[in-house]
Amino acid sequence: MTRLIVAAGGGGDAVAAAMVDTALNRDAEPAVVLTYAWDRLLIDPVPGPRGPANFTGLRAITPTVYAVPGVARPVHPAGSTLPRLAAELPHSFALIDPHAGVRGITHQLQELAEHLALDSIDLLDVGGDILAKGDEPTLRSPLGDALTLAACCQLSVPVRLLIAGPGLDGELPADQLRERLGRQLLSLTAEHTEPVSSILEWHPSEATAMLAAAARGTRGLCEVRDSGLSVPLTDEGPTLHEADLDDALHRNELAQAVLSTTSLEEAEEHSREICGYSEIDYERNKAAWLDSRTTKPIESTPALLAQLDQFETEASARGATHTTFRRISEALGYVGSQRLELRELLLQQRPEQYDAPLWRITANPA
Repeated sequence: MTRLIVAAGGGGDAVAAAMVDTALNRDAEPAVVLTYAWDRLLIDPVPGPRGPANFTGLRAITPTVYAVPGVARPVHPAGSTLPRLAAELPHSFALIDPHAGVRGITHQLQELAEHLALDSIDLLDVGGDILAKGDEPTLRSPLGDALTLAACCQLSVPVRLLIAGPGLDGELPADQLRERLGRQLLSLTAEHTEPVSSILEWHPSEATAMLAAAARGTRGLCEVRDSGLSVPLTDEGPTLHEADLDDALHRNELAQAVLSTTSLEEAEEHSREICGYSEIDYERNKAAWLDSRTTKPIESTPALLAQLDQFETEASARGATHTTFRRISEALGYVGSQRLELRELLLQQRPEQYDAPLWRITANPA
C-alpha cells in the first residue's frame, strides 16, 4: 500500500522523512514524500518557495501535483535540493506549491490522497516548531509548518502528526515542547540513518544533521546558524513522537489564521501580524545583503587552520562540543556556495574531527 509523508517545512524535513520511513516501515516500499522546494539561500538564492513553473522535467501526478524526478532541474537563478534527493533516494518526491495559499495546498493533498487511494497521511516536522503558538521569540521559520498544518487539518483522510528530534531545529527548546509531544513511538538509531548517510554529506539542513548525529549517539552542545545558536544533543534528540493534530492547530495561531488563504502573499501578511515578521522578508533582506558582499577566496591551508583554531577556541569557551559546516563557513566569513569546498579541505586536514555529519570541536577554551 502506498504511503504519503508530508514534510511539514520542506528542506531537511524531506530528508528526515526517509529516516522515519525506514524506522517505521523497513520492509515496505518507500513512501511518497510531499515537500516544499524551499531551500536556504546557500542553495537557492531566490527568496521563498519554488512552484512548478520554476522547474523543468517535472511529471504530473494529478492536475495540481507534480513529481520531482532526478532529471528535473530548477530554472536559473533558482536552486533546489529536490532533484538530487530524488536521484539518490528510492523515495518518490512530489512538490507542495503554496502560492495559492492553504486552499491550494489542501486541494493538492486531497487530489493526491484520492489518486494514491490513501487510508492515512503522516505529517512530519523535525524539531517541533509546528507545535508553537506563533509569538515565541525564538521562532524563525513558522510559515511553512503553519501552511501544511492548516491544510492537513481540512482533509477527509486521517492525518498523523509526527515530531522527530524535539528541539533540534533550535526554535523551541525541548523543555517547552515536552508536554505537547504526545506518545513516543520510537528512538531513531544509527541503522535508521543509513539510507541518508550520503545525503548528509552534501545537504545543508542543520536540524536533520543533528537528528542523524543524535541517532548515532553523539551528545554535547552543537553550535549552528550564522548567529551561533547552541542546541543540546541529548538522549531525547533522536526520539519520534505522535502529537495531537487538533491540539496543534488550536495552539498554532498562525495556522488558524491562514486556514482560508488563497495566496502566499495573504499568508505572509498573517505571519507579519501574528509573529511580527515573515521569514520570506528575512530571506529577501539577507539575499540583498549577500548580493552586496564580495566573496573572499578560501585562505591557504595554514591560515585557514589558524582561523579555525581561533573559532574553535571561542566556541569551546561558549560550551560547544560540535558545530556544523554551515556554521564554520559563516563564522570564518565565507558564503554558502563555498561550504562544500571548505568542508572538503577541513576533512582532508583533520579527518579525526569529523563526527558525521557534524564537526567535533577539540580546542580547549582560552
